[in-house]
Amino acid sequence: MRFHVAGLPHTQTTKYYSSCAYTQKVRKFCDMMMSLGHEVYLYASEDNEAACTELITVASKADQREWFGEKTLEDGFGWFNWNSNERHWLIANARTIAEISKRKQPRDIICAIGGGGQQPLGEAFPDLQTVEYGVGYSGVFSKYRVFESYSWMHAVHGARSSVQKIMSDRGQFYDTVIPNYFEVDDFPYSAEKDDYFLFIGRLIEAKGYQIAVDTCKRLDAKLVVAGAGRPPEYGEYVGVVDVEKRGELMSRARGVFVPTLYLEPFGGVHAEAMLCGTPVITTDWGAFCETVQQGVQGYRCRTMREFCDAAASVDKLDYQGIRDYAVSKFSTEVAAKQYDYYFQRLQTLWGDGFYTI
Repeated sequence: MRFHVAGLPHTQTTKYYSSCAYTQKVRKFCDMMMSLGHEVYLYASEDNEAACTELITVASKADQREWFGEKTLEDGFGWFNWNSNERHWLIANARTIAEISKRKQPRDIICAIGGGGQQPLGEAFPDLQTVEYGVGYSGVFSKYRVFESYSWMHAVHGARSSVQKIMSDRGQFYDTVIPNYFEVDDFPYSAEKDDYFLFIGRLIEAKGYQIAVDTCKRLDAKLVVAGAGRPPEYGEYVGVVDVEKRGELMSRARGVFVPTLYLEPFGGVHAEAMLCGTPVITTDWGAFCETVQQGVQGYRCRTMREFCDAAASVDKLDYQGIRDYAVSKFSTEVAAKQYDYYFQRLQTLWGDGFYTI
């Protein structure tokens, strides 16, 4: 199969931008599809570490300096606008459409991950299938979508429909669920843990970092905090960390807090921690209900007492079992096969669709 993968206009497709989950999904998705022998045309940045048949630069570093100024990882990505009418999208999309037009063949697949920002790509090529993959946002536009959890797929469907429409709608057979995917080698396993808990992520209220702070204060436990934003008063703040430091911190922590306060579409941090064999402490809704077995890989909590009890109990869990579970669910090797099966299924829609046998 042949894939036209649209990158993102605000980053370069490298591991340096590990704090942008969507940039990393693009990079790893290309690697997975190439590993299966497919052709991948990547329309993205000037610097690139993704495997591809051809890299077509549509957002150079000079472009990004002009569009966004001198932003750094410490600024986070809250400044980035996903509206397709913004100048960076208008230019990147126009270039991508022009370049796809030169290369497209019948039954090619366009892969988009920018939500409404990349909607013009699907509109430009109605003769091809446009697939939104790794969907962890609400602004979906395409007919073909890969969500990261059933919780989020149902939330998006529900938000776009009335109760009456939900009850009367028939199946959307083009949607599927494939969890987010990670390179196992980036997350070293350690059976030995140091005496600290970890919060890593954007330091915004919605990510629930204050729960990690309040829990550790009550237990008089050490907390290490990493990520972009204003650090809390309690805990050792280590700033924005690269892939190597991220794995080191996660593998040695007693537990990793991922107490997202909104309905989490997936929450990559908790999967990364589990790949290190480290228990996770999460809230009890969204994707966590599908990915964290209570008292096995960690604990899902709803009250401060439950968070405190969870933190006091993580040392009893089976670290190797946590690691093995995560590898079986979230590794790129597993996800590649799931994506391949999904795209093979889409190929039948050129024929008899649901009734293909």
